[in-house]
Amino acid sequence: MRAIISGGGTGGHIFPALAIAEALVKEDKDIEILFVGAKGKMEMERVPAAGYPIEGLWISGFQRKSSLKNWLFPLKLLVSMGQAVRIILRFRPDVIIGVGGFASGPIMEAGYRMGKPIVIQEQNSWPGVTNRLLAKKAKRICVAFDGMERFFPKERIILTGNPVRASIVNSGIKREEALSHFGLSTDKKTIVVIGGSLGARTINRALAAGSALIAEHAREVQILWQTGKLYVDEFHHSETALLDNVRATAFIDRMDMAYKMADLVISRAGALSISEIALTGKPSILVPSPNVAEDHQFKNAMNLVQREAASIVKDSEAVQHLIPKALEAVYDDGLLSKWATNVRQLGKPDAAKRIAQTIKSLVP
Repeated sequence: MRAIISGGGTGGHIFPALAIAEALVKEDKDIEILFVGAKGKMEMERVPAAGYPIEGLWISGFQRKSSLKNWLFPLKLLVSMGQAVRIILRFRPDVIIGVGGFASGPIMEAGYRMGKPIVIQEQNSWPGVTNRLLAKKAKRICVAFDGMERFFPKERIILTGNPVRASIVNSGIKREEALSHFGLSTDKKTIVVIGGSLGARTINRALAAGSALIAEHAREVQILWQTGKLYVDEFHHSETALLDNVRATAFIDRMDMAYKMADLVISRAGALSISEIALTGKPSILVPSPNVAEDHQFKNAMNLVQREAASIVKDSEAVQHLIPKALEAVYDDGLLSKWATNVRQLGKPDAAKRIAQTIKSLVP
């Protein structure tokens, strides 16, 4: 079996793609997998680091605001379609899987026109433009939320949940080992702050604003702070980042260790983050991004809050209230235990396997 997996741009697309690849290899150890991404985007680094080959297309997203970059979009799309056709002719895939992001558009469209079965994996409750455009051409659409027939043909939808990397779910790492990896103490409460692979400005600003309060709790609490690569220069030399009980990093390369040692997670409410939090059973405070279609991160977060499986801080209130709320919560063992117990019930640990089996079912 030969499969192309395409998409990327952010960790929210890349890591589910890698989880699907892992599951496909478990189903068929002789499978050949090729990733296709966008040149210059983070998948061109993350995918090879995970051990898979990748080819890049000269493609970028269409800017919703007026931009000179949009003048190049038709040319980039045309060139990328040609590149996609050549990749398909050379690799001869049995199936093509798209995980969202503009990089998946040309290869999925070219594959459909060349008679290849295509599968969509949609992580969010509000699909991206690429997946909505390709939905009628897909043989199967694997989704993580109910009610997706609003966007996709009902007869092609399979509710699988979001795939999460096996290394995160099945980590054999011990808490002490994880703390040692990040240079943190074994006798303090640990808060892990995740702003997404590219970072979250509001969460970073909240950490920077909370410097004095974080310092007051230095004996009892420590923080691993992922700023995101977009905000390294802005926040890595802040007063908070220089505190002894704070470790600031652009990117957390061992999320299995980060989750293992976390007493509390602060995160955006993207679909991938919520899936990881549920499967690792971690109590969390969610700060939904306001810059997403149909405010779907707020809906994601409220789904947990209504089940007493997490807490929420609005983006507009985070700078003032996030750190005080987190420091109050991390000492409340009963509250943390309740959130952890309830969020575990929302996890779908077999999502990647179900998606892999769906993909295999389309290949003779």
